[in-house]
Amino acid sequence: MTQPDLLAALAAIPSVPLAPYPTPVEEMTRLREALGGGPRLFVKRDDTIAFAFGGNKVRKMRIVLAQAREAGADTLITTGGIQSNHCRVTAAAAVRYGLRCVIVANGAPPPKPTANALLDALFGAEVRYVARREDRAPMVDAVADGLRRQGRHPFIVPLGASTPHGAAAFALAVGELAGQMKIDRTIPMPDVIVHSSSSGGTQAGLIAGCCIYGLPSRILGISADESSAALGAEVRRILAGLEQLLGADPGALASDQAPEIDDGFVGEGYGIPTPASREALELVARTEAIVLDPTYTAKAMAGLIAHVRAGRFASDQTVLFWHTGGQVGVFA
Repeated sequence: MTQPDLLAALAAIPSVPLAPYPTPVEEMTRLREALGGGPRLFVKRDDTIAFAFGGNKVRKMRIVLAQAREAGADTLITTGGIQSNHCRVTAAAAVRYGLRCVIVANGAPPPKPTANALLDALFGAEVRYVARREDRAPMVDAVADGLRRQGRHPFIVPLGASTPHGAAAFALAVGELAGQMKIDRTIPMPDVIVHSSSSGGTQAGLIAGCCIYGLPSRILGISADESSAALGAEVRRILAGLEQLLGADPGALASDQAPEIDDGFVGEGYGIPTPASREALELVARTEAIVLDPTYTAKAMAGLIAHVRAGRFASDQTVLFWHTGGQVGVFA
């Protein structure tokens, strides 16, 4: 397929309105000064999306929810941790379009829900708890089967909405960024785009979007939990699905190189802050008045900061941090 064909196929994917776009792009000059120089630093602020406290999951849900509506769904079922940003956005999207929402969360029911768990309850989601992450998928299937027996029409939204359709939303987001660069000449082409990578959909979409829109940017994912090998395989799987969705040739949206993932900032595991992530959260708040979250974006920013300090980016480069939201997590 030609680039115009890919652009047309991407634009033709159905979506529903949830929030206005584009999100701002801002330069982080004070953070750069605090780091003693290095590359110019910019941030794409999906934390400012005006729906259900924003974040990258809102972009994905615009397309995934359109899928659910086309399928005649009356209930969304999804899964994640108790403080899942994705579950919070899924619950809110269900409310917006008059659907029920069931969340399968791993962990013990909190005695007093806070942050995302509090919002899940406020949005009226039904939460089923399981002990381990490995128990989530069987419970999702059991919930769906039970609803079908009741005559309902459930639609399962996979973890993080990291599907080919979810990735398509981030390919479109790259087009949004490209459009902002054309309109505002103060926004330079990023040499590197750094973001938090966990379930793979955002990274797959960014890689595909740069290919479709002709941006030469490196995409550097900082893992929040998975090893680089496991996460890289998931990114490649989603990219292959996106190629099928767009009718592209196999390999058309992925380079010969493996997705670039740094898994050195996970620490003791998912959702557990590290000294580097705590420093990153405080440093960005105190230099740019931007709030990160302790699970995803603080670890990704810790990776960016470490790369700057180690001289892994040239001083004449531009690095864009894609803030994927999640700031509700600071209230957990």
